[in-house]
Amino acid sequence: QLIESGGGLVQAGDSLTLNCAASGRTFSRLTMSWFRQVPGKEREFVAGMRWTDGFTDVADFAQGRFSISRDNVKDTVTLQMTSLIPEDSAVYYCAATSNAFTLSEGARAYEYWGQGTQVTVPS
Repeated sequence: QLIESGGGLVQAGDSLTLNCAASGRTFSRLTMSWFRQVPGKEREFVAGMRWTDGFTDVADFAQGRFSISRDNVKDTVTLQMTSLIPEDSAVYYCAATSNAFTLSEGARAYEYWGQGTQVTVPS
């Protein structure tokens, strides 16, 4: 089970850090990613990190503003978000796949999901 935390209400231009922790298992050998979703739209890839080599991928809309990292000792994955804008408002989900050799931007590639955490940036 994946458990997200750190969401909330922030102002435009602010920063926010989301954390994902594992419950009942370790992140070891799992490729981890963050997705987000707004009502009426499909779940959208935000950023991910491949287990095998630490390669990271960040969606175009998040380039230069968001970054992903993992702490293998604490067994957590973090999404650092800066310069937030109203369009970043969404439920953010942590996702994991045991396919450690690839990093997919497709939600269907991930077997494990958290419950989501709401991020709201008022306009």
